[in-house]
Amino acid sequence: MSIEIIQTDITTLRIDAIVNAANESLLGGGGVDGAIHRAAGPRLQEACRALPEFRPGVRCPTGEARITDGFELPARFVIHTVGPVWHGGGRGEPALLTACHRNALALAREHEVDSIAFPAISCGVYGYPRDAAAGVALSTLAEEQHRMHTPHRIILCAFDSGMAEAWRRAAERLHVAIAEG
Repeated sequence: MSIEIIQTDITTLRIDAIVNAANESLLGGGGVDGAIHRAAGPRLQEACRALPEFRPGVRCPTGEARITDGFELPARFVIHTVGPVWHGGGRGEPALLTACHRNALALAREHEVDSIAFPAISCGVYGYPRDAAAGVALSTLAEEQHRMHTPHRIILCAFDSGMAEAWRRAAERLHVAIAEG
């Protein structure tokens, strides 16, 4: 099992699953969420709309994950997870971000996903500091990689070089072995 860091558009990856940094409605938004919805086509929104609501307007509470087909994406599945909005770190943000990664991997195991790509969950409009988020992501993925049936290939997919560098610094700080994609 390997963890790779690459810089590219996550919607172009030909792998089993990509993770969507979604909002609670799962009906699309900005950033990576909007890009995934546009690339997957209208059937993705239809599939998300068909998921049961946890409460009005909420199909996926923060920290949880849901799975749909990838439709027009080269990825077979989209695993949607809702990261926390950053409020300074005192409102359980690290635990919620950890849950996003763990729950996405749990769905990946359940659906026999062998390769999965994660974006920088919560680092866009949700304001999570890159270095802090990178540490949470790398430590969680490193812990999870030893579980049975974890995807053999985990990709951290950065949209820009700043996030790729944040993940590299976190991997070095935490002594997590990474492969460059």
